Amino acid sequence: MSIKIEADCILLNGRIWRGRADGICQALAIWQGKVIASGSDDEILSLKGAETQVIDLQGRFACPGLNDNHLHLIGTGLVMGMVNVTPDAVPTLAAMKAAIAARAAETPKGDWVLARGYDQVKLNTGIHPTRDDLDAAAPDHPVLVTRACGHIAIANSRALELGGVTEATPVPDGSVIGMTGNRLNGLLAENAIGLVRRAIPAVTEDRLIDAIEAGGKHLLALGITSCMDAAVGQISGVTEIRAYELAKLTGRLPVRVWLTLLGDPGKSIVDDCHAMGLVTGAGDDMLRVGGVKLFLDGSAGGRTAWVSKPYRDEPQNLGVQMLPSDQVEALVQDFHDRGYQMACHAIGDSAIEQIITAYEKAQAKTPVHDRRHRIEHCGFLAPDHNARMKAAGIYPAGQQAFIHDFGDSYISVMEEERALSSYPIATWMRMGMNPSTGSDSPVCSPNPYPTFHSMVTRQTWRGTVMDENERLTREEALQAYTEFGAYSQNAETVKGRLVPGQWADIAVFDNDLLEAPLDTVKSGTRCVLTLLAGRVVHDAR
Repeated sequence: MSIKIEADCILLNGRIWRGRADGICQALAIWQGKVIASGSDDEILSLKGAETQVIDLQGRFACPGLNDNHLHLIGTGLVMGMVNVTPDAVPTLAAMKAAIAARAAETPKGDWVLARGYDQVKLNTGIHPTRDDLDAAAPDHPVLVTRACGHIAIANSRALELGGVTEATPVPDGSVIGMTGNRLNGLLAENAIGLVRRAIPAVTEDRLIDAIEAGGKHLLALGITSCMDAAVGQISGVTEIRAYELAKLTGRLPVRVWLTLLGDPGKSIVDDCHAMGLVTGAGDDMLRVGGVKLFLDGSAGGRTAWVSKPYRDEPQNLGVQMLPSDQVEALVQDFHDRGYQMACHAIGDSAIEQIITAYEKAQAKTPVHDRRHRIEHCGFLAPDHNARMKAAGIYPAGQQAFIHDFGDSYISVMEEERALSSYPIATWMRMGMNPSTGSDSPVCSPNPYPTFHSMVTRQTWRGTVMDENERLTREEALQAYTEFGAYSQNAETVKGRLVPGQWADIAVFDNDLLEAPLDTVKSGTRCVLTLLAGRVVHDAR
């Protein structure tokens, strides 16, 4: 006797892209949160029962829910409450000062004013703001304005005072404290930012949960159903793990999250997590422990990425090396031996060389099949790096949003050839390395449409073409955002494609990402419906 399964939900009358190898279908059936069948409307309607929810897509384009391979979910939620000083919001220094002054006017004197998102290359002055600029905007408040990349911040005089930063303050390892003549100009880079941040009141557990929920709902509205939180513990230590668990238990975790644990010396939460059994793979498909993060350099646009050739017009500047190689190798070996995947920040070629070598040595000493150690960002490579990564099973986790947002900045700070060939996603695709993509939000907006446009065109926000040999087809770009996003989290068997047995995480758009004009995709697309495990979690129809 056969038992007919009746679908919990059916999507009809759509153009549903199931995956690069799976093609387009018209309809999809979902049961217990997973895809059970796909085909024509008539075929799938045979699975309709009395209780089946039927959603008419009205011809719209649908695909697997997008997966942002590297962002900061808590940070994304927290930044939503800060002063927005991104180039779109404040294109001039005067506008930035006005926005900060407006926030200060509604903030009690003495309380902090925090802002995030400027890029000096896009600012009308072409240079970083200074402490004097911020003092003029908010003389009665401590102010900290963080560059888009997160690796440089500008503090005003009151913030510097509260952080105990003076002209005599020793520069921490892996840092820059900016001076103009013999006076602090407010610029802090890398570890030096922590001198001021430690004076900011701690983020409470409730605010962490609020940020997780707010950031996750924002992602769902963009069609993003999965992400990696790229440095858990960076803001509030191991309390962030508790916040994530409570968010999940109380139904306030909107998206699937792959947790990357901060492992930097002096800030690491790995020992605490390891003692609780939180090693790579622990958890479930909603919340899972992923890799361990080490920061090995800074950002290219901020001239702190560690490179082998100096930055333009700064012959002594090779960026910032965060940790000595012997320490990196010892840390990687320890984490590798304890069962952790690694996901280390390395942008410049010197940092990439350092971490490739560390991974190679760890794997040679303790061979593990398909550990899939990652290099986060992996922007500016030496000629032999890709082949070595492929041979060692090392995964390049680049963010193509950087090409759109920062490509022109790269050209301005280094020789053009090195800048144009950065973040070589098509090379990784041709080599069979299954490259994914993401935003590093709040470094860049998690909005996927400009990134998708840039992956296909290699154009920056200004229209500059960054090495057309690294262009992807539209299907390759969508595969990077879906199936290979899942691959980057060792989850390609459970999500990333709309095939039987995988989670019914689905995004529906008002433009066809594979057929609509690219400029329309970039600036005129909305996600109108998002499903997570077959349940509608965002509806803008």
